[in-house]
Amino acid sequence: MKVKKKTNRKESALMRVKKVEVKGTLSKHKKGFGFVIPESNEGGDIFISPANINGAMNGDYVAVRLLSSGESGTTREGVIEQILKRAALEIIGTFEKSKRFGFVVAYDKRYSDDIFVLKKDFNGAQSGDMVVVYISKYPDKHNCAEGKITEIISKVGEAGGDIKALIRQYHLKQEFPAKVETETKKIPLKITEEEINRRTDLRHKTIITIDGADAKDLDDAVSVEISENGNYLLGVHIADVSHYVIEGSHIDKEALIRGNSVYLIDQVIPMLPKILSNGICSLNPGTDRLTLSVNMEINGRGKVVNYEICESIIHSKARMVYCDVSDILESKDESLIEKYRYIYDSLLRMNELAAILRKSRDDRGSLDFDIDEAYITLNEQGIPINVETAERRVANHIIEEFMLIANETIAEHFYWMGIPFVFRVHESPAVEKIEVFKKFIQSFGLNLKGNPENIHPKALNEIIKSVEGKPEEHVVNTVMLRSMKKAFYGTECEGHFGLGVKYYCHFTSPIRRYPDLIIHRIIKEALQGKMDLKRIRSLRKKTEKAALTASETERQALALEREVEKLKKAEYMTYHVGETYEGIISGVASFGFFVAIENTIEGMVKVDSLNDDYYDYENTKYRLIGRRTNKIYALGNKVTISVQSVDLQQREINFVIV
Repeated sequence: MKVKKKTNRKESALMRVKKVEVKGTLSKHKKGFGFVIPESNEGGDIFISPANINGAMNGDYVAVRLLSSGESGTTREGVIEQILKRAALEIIGTFEKSKRFGFVVAYDKRYSDDIFVLKKDFNGAQSGDMVVVYISKYPDKHNCAEGKITEIISKVGEAGGDIKALIRQYHLKQEFPAKVETETKKIPLKITEEEINRRTDLRHKTIITIDGADAKDLDDAVSVEISENGNYLLGVHIADVSHYVIEGSHIDKEALIRGNSVYLIDQVIPMLPKILSNGICSLNPGTDRLTLSVNMEINGRGKVVNYEICESIIHSKARMVYCDVSDILESKDESLIEKYRYIYDSLLRMNELAAILRKSRDDRGSLDFDIDEAYITLNEQGIPINVETAERRVANHIIEEFMLIANETIAEHFYWMGIPFVFRVHESPAVEKIEVFKKFIQSFGLNLKGNPENIHPKALNEIIKSVEGKPEEHVVNTVMLRSMKKAFYGTECEGHFGLGVKYYCHFTSPIRRYPDLIIHRIIKEALQGKMDLKRIRSLRKKTEKAALTASETERQALALEREVEKLKKAEYMTYHVGETYEGIISGVASFGFFVAIENTIEGMVKVDSLNDDYYDYENTKYRLIGRRTNKIYALGNKVTISVQSVDLQQREINFVIV
């Protein structure tokens, strides 16, 4: 007879403890818990409770002992046994001081522990200042981190200090290294006759720029004429930045590190020094400028039947802004037409051609999401005084179409040349994402044609068209956009799903994007016959590095831009607590739903604020439904909300249903 040994609860718990050790990176939540993302990417993330963090900070590389295996679909849980490598050497935050000591409260809420600072290490900081604190002692089970203030980013109340702190948090700097500044001063600001003579002279052409009113780095100009056979002759003329930024120079190395310019409402972190971006490279009116031009002959169906790529020199006839051009073409503003009479015919031709190009794109299934973007106005103190939907009018569409066709033409040309290049890649969406989207739109009576495993953009474009102007337009477009993969830079021509094209690159913005700059170098060397085998081998490595770096810096720039926008939207709403708005449900989760109001600001209606019923979350239908009343809050529903509160530190806006 076998006797079973009895085990008490304590022994059972010990038996469940796993001795398996996993290494990975800690992603910490503002509430103190976190998840370790294993380096092997096997088995899923590991939950770490606050009690088991053991002094680890966000981003640290750690060793975790598993407490549970995550069987039957449950999340694995673990305890951090060892911190293998610290991620942060310094923290950005707000300084709070007392007589003998102070604390730095981290700006990034994932660093939930304050940094203790001794009085001798204040270095002139006052309460409310945004500072950089160097961590001299890391936290453990019993003690918080200690540090020394090494830099005051902005004094308390200083205009733009909050954005400066975010910039510093992302390890970005507006200032350029001394070597770059020294090199910049040596750049010749006068174009020599020798350089003019070797280029295609387009200074007699009616070439203009069309940009935003506050733009200072004008890197693209356009011209449109009618040929003898009735076709359109479109010229896209791009600033020849590569003439001034020499490969391997300090300016070039710094531009590669930055990858792109970052635009943060009223501040810019430029890829290139201002003397280049706003000066000699900017296609300002009434001045000779060096450019790379792609001149395309386009027929009435929007097809490029012939083209020429050349090094050129232009003399812009006008610096136009989107709103003026739109008023001329949409409203037939007589005063503006008279003011710009000398280019009026050109503007009419541009409008005609852009409409043809847009129809051609539409016919092939190119996706054009009509997602509203915010335009935020700050006063001199950096306080947001207005948030509204950014305008996308006819002039914006003209430039968009011209840049798209130029990028496509350049990409196809160099694909067939077979030399190293940087392409813009947008892969087909994942099958499971399309299947979820297909199921979602069925609730609106919509059917997605085609096989999810090989979906064509044209099928998705038909859905966009079918909801245009309808209440569900915003929500369907939003969910579709979330189903898409992120575009990136690569050295293989793998196509652009969203645009519905096989060949695509970024050629039109070398002032603010490094891939465009390296593409310009490749174009010029190909035009000048300098492409030998040695150079091709060298370019292969350079294009791979440029593509990888630019993809990473682009993601970082987008994250920072979103963070700044969230901050200023939250700050704006602190002045509107208690006010009522109409909105549309833009996201649904088990804990509540997001509502987007007309000016693009989003807030959360927490489920525990819905006092009329108990609501269940149906994730496949993107909705909450009341158990007793069957009342539904679903993605796309219109609701009336009141602004309940704003947590500026967390950048969270709370709404309640009216």
